[in-house]
Amino acid sequence: MRDFALEVHFSKWEFKARYNLTGSDAESRTIADLLSLASDEDRHAFENLHLGYTETFGSPALRQAIAETYESLSANEILCFAGATEGIFTAMQVLLKAGDHAIVLTPNYQSAETVPLSICDVSGVALDAGQGWTLDVGRLRDAIRPNTRLVSINFPNNPTGAIPSQGTMHALVDLCRERDLWLFSDEAYRGVETDASRRVRQIADSYEKGLSLNVMSKAYGLPGLRIGWIACRDRDLLVRLERFKHYLSICNSAPSELLARIALKARSTIIERNVGLIRQNIAVAKSFFARYPDLFDFAPPDGGCVCFVRYKGPDGVEEFTRRLVEEAGILLLPSSVYRSEIGDVPKDYFRLGLGRALVPEALNALEAWL
Repeated sequence: MRDFALEVHFSKWEFKARYNLTGSDAESRTIADLLSLASDEDRHAFENLHLGYTETFGSPALRQAIAETYESLSANEILCFAGATEGIFTAMQVLLKAGDHAIVLTPNYQSAETVPLSICDVSGVALDAGQGWTLDVGRLRDAIRPNTRLVSINFPNNPTGAIPSQGTMHALVDLCRERDLWLFSDEAYRGVETDASRRVRQIADSYEKGLSLNVMSKAYGLPGLRIGWIACRDRDLLVRLERFKHYLSICNSAPSELLARIALKARSTIIERNVGLIRQNIAVAKSFFARYPDLFDFAPPDGGCVCFVRYKGPDGVEEFTRRLVEEAGILLLPSSVYRSEIGDVPKDYFRLGLGRALVPEALNALEAWL
C-alpha cells in the first residue's frame, strides 16, 4: 500500500504547528473532565480497574452502551476495535478477496480506498462538488459489475462534511439489497450535525448486510481513547472479523474501554457541547470568509466538523498551505493529501476543521498573515 498521505503530512506538522486549523475531531477533554460526568460507581470502577486483558469483542458493558446508540441492535451485534482504522482494515481484509470488485466514494479517508486496492479491483464514484458534494446513486449503479461485493461510503463525509438526503440513502440501501452487496458505512461524524433533521439512519439499523463503523474520536472528541467499533446484524461475519482482530490489537485498552463507556453514558452532554462549539465556529468562519470572496469559496459542513474550502489564489492551494504552515504555523490540509487512485479529486481545496476551541484565534492569525 502507498504511504498514508494524510498521516505523513500530520507526522511532519501536527505537533509542530501553532494552530491545527484542519483538525478532524471535536474539542477533546481531560480525564478529570470526563470523570466529572461519571456516576460514583463508574468513577470507583475506573480508580480500581484491574489492568489485565479485556475481551476481544470488547467488554460487555461497553458493547451494551454502544448498542444503545442504535435503534435495533444488541450488544452481541457490536465488535470493538482500537480506533476506526483497525475496523476499516479488518473489514476490507475479511469481506474482500482477489477477483472481487469494490466501489468507494471519493473524496475519502485514504484507507477506505487504499486497503481494498491492495486486495482487489476498486472503482471510485465521485461526490458532485458542483452540487454540494451530492451522491448520484445512478452513477453508483452504473459502476456495479458482476463481481462487485462491497460498497463503501462515509457520511457525514470526510473531508467535505456532506450528508445525502434521506431519499438518496433509501435508494442506496435498496440498490445494495437488490444486488446483494455489503454496505460499509463510516459514520464517525454522526451526531454532530448542526441541523439534526439532516441526520440519516445508521446503516446497521437499515440493512441486514450493512456495517456501521464508528469511533470515540470524532463526534465525541476523544481520539486518545482509541476506541472504535463495527455494528452489524450478521453475527457470523462479526466472528470472522474478531478472528482477524486476533492478529492485530487482540483486545482494547481496559482504561479506554471504561472511559468510553462513561462518555457514551454522558453522550447527550458531550454532543450538545460539541455541536454548540461547531455552530459558533461556523459563524466565525462565515464572517471571515465573507471578507475574502476573491480568495475563498466557503460552504459550512452539513454535518461533522470538517469541510472542504476552495482556494482561488493565483499561487495555488499547495503553495498557499505550505507557506501558511511554514511562516505562520497554521496547518491546513491541501487537496493533494486527498489524491485518489480511483477518481479525480478537485485540486484547489483544503480541509478546514471547525470542531476545536482554537478556531477563532487561528482565523485571526490567518487574517493577520494574509
